[in-house]
Amino acid sequence: MDFKAFYFKYKDLVYNVALNYSANIEDAQEITQDVFLTLLKKIDHFRSESKMETWIYKITINKSLDYLRFKKRKKRKFLFNNLSIERASNNDLINFNHPGVQLESKEKINEIYKCINKLPDSYKTVIILLKIENRTYKEVSSIMGLSVKAIESLFNRAKNTLEIFLKKENEY
Repeated sequence: MDFKAFYFKYKDLVYNVALNYSANIEDAQEITQDVFLTLLKKIDHFRSESKMETWIYKITINKSLDYLRFKKRKKRKFLFNNLSIERASNNDLINFNHPGVQLESKEKINEIYKCINKLPDSYKTVIILLKIENRTYKEVSSIMGLSVKAIESLFNRAKNTLEIFLKKENEY
């Protein structure tokens, strides 16, 4: 397989998914690099049971979630070591830096992504894939390994939870 052609075919997909999870250009670039290193190592293990794109989505989502967990742990450890826990909050965990967002929209988008990042991983994934990546329920079903009905239910719960978080955010 020509890995260079493979990279150019899928680099935007991987980068955009990583950016949607991290909401930060530098983090998305790091995640993208990590994903392609993993793909290079595991390409021979791809069994063609699903589409290549589905497999890449799964790896990208897992790497993105792992990266965010690592970053959160690292930040907590830093705060703990500096005895600044009482000043830490979830608001510090996201610094939205997306090139496609205009300045006037940045504050609202930051608020939405802050709330998305508070969601459980499955809720976050279903919202990103359906509403940001514009994937179909069937595609998301394949990527997440759940039935279409389960994806519909998961999305409804995720949407309701996100609305609650946004209302709370707007109260402050």
